[in-house]
Amino acid sequence: MFGKRYVSSMINRSAENPQDRRRFLKAAGITGLGLVGAGAVTGLVAGPSSATAPAGEVSDGAVLNFALNLEYLEAEFYLHAVTGAGLADAMTAGTGVHGGVVGGRAVRFKTKAVRQFAQEIAGDEKAHVLFLRSALGSAAVSRPAIDLQSSFTAAAQAAGLVKPGHSFDAFACEENFLLAAYLFEDVGVTAYKGAAPLITNKTYLEAAAGILAVEAYHAANIRSALFQYTDGVDLRGASVKLSNARDSLDGATDLDQGVVDKQGQANIVPADANGIAFSRSPGQVLNIVYLNPKAVTSGGFFPKGVNGEVNMSAAG
Repeated sequence: MFGKRYVSSMINRSAENPQDRRRFLKAAGITGLGLVGAGAVTGLVAGPSSATAPAGEVSDGAVLNFALNLEYLEAEFYLHAVTGAGLADAMTAGTGVHGGVVGGRAVRFKTKAVRQFAQEIAGDEKAHVLFLRSALGSAAVSRPAIDLQSSFTAAAQAAGLVKPGHSFDAFACEENFLLAAYLFEDVGVTAYKGAAPLITNKTYLEAAAGILAVEAYHAANIRSALFQYTDGVDLRGASVKLSNARDSLDGATDLDQGVVDKQGQANIVPADANGIAFSRSPGQVLNIVYLNPKAVTSGGFFPKGVNGEVNMSAAG
């Protein structure tokens, strides 16, 4: 347990103004400043716990907004796939430039299991958006412009899944949906994994571990579905190509892994020799979603960039 004075201090450092602090308290389920609940997620991705951060660093609010941009992307992808529509307008307004969503429609799933996987993940990603917006309050960024159409084609062409001049529709069939979902899921896991060494408060670390676990469950569902797919399409080989494409974007180190290893055996859990998952920095995550190995502020799935202070990809 933490004393009331210490908890109050943490929350004061975790929001950008008094109104945001009150909203953060409410969203975290904290009453009377008795203890910090599992909803207190400040600093989950990266960065210090100070709203006025030292030079070269960013506030917790900025980091949470970075995460919110990514949750908008995942929620829009999965909600369109399972419902044919994305987030309600009331769930997308905020600071920064508000953008629309290009592409996306309901997928005609062939198998019950994959359809249910998609429905469950869509619900989780929508819940993430709601929570982060509630926690950030008036400081929450709006949904930036999102491209769910040409971005997937560019990624598929880079991976060699389709030839130049040909398109890749992530919503055309169940197989395409699984490959598109795979493109996102491992990125989320590695982003939260990269935050662990930066979190010193045990309550925050527990909350981060919970979110990381959810993302890992999602990734395992998608990776298992790709490995087990036997309906005349080599989704295993396609996953390796997408993995190589991600590796070409996020730096020189070869870390990413497909759903099969070099011997063709199952590789549902991408881990190192010690059985530990690898990490990505926010900049490396943006390399992938911007589809650019260089330091840029827009492109790919975010044609006008993400909203908020953390918006530049890593230099190649």
